Order: sequence, then C-alpha cells, then structure tokens
Amino acid sequence: MKQAEIQGMSVEELQKQLDQLKKEYEQMQMNHAVTPLENPMLIRKTRRTVARLATELSKRDSQ
Repeated sequence: MKQAEIQGMSVEELQKQLDQLKKEYEQMQMNHAVTPLENPMLIRKTRRTVARLATELSKRDSQ
C-alpha cells in the first residue's frame, strides 16, 4: 500500500484496514512458524504496512 493511498483514507478506513492487517500478520507468523511460507518477505511487507497505518493514525490524532 502506497503512502498516497494511506493519506487519502478516512480515519475509520485506516482503523479498519489496520485491524485487518494485524490479524493477517499474526496468522502469517503462526503459519510461518509451523511451515515456512513460500514468500517470507510478505511478513515484512505486512509488518511495515501496519506501521505506516499506525503512524498515519497517530499523526491524525495529534492534529
């Protein structure tokens, strides 16, 4: 997800997307611990997207 897409989302959309990605990230971690994923870089990509969404939410809360 690109930064421009994130900045264009509403607060509700950001929160919904953040919750969904956190669940996906946890599931990926558990699956990877049992059986290695075909593409482990997806874990890193998801983690960074979660961080971007959380940062944008925090930035909007402080304004």
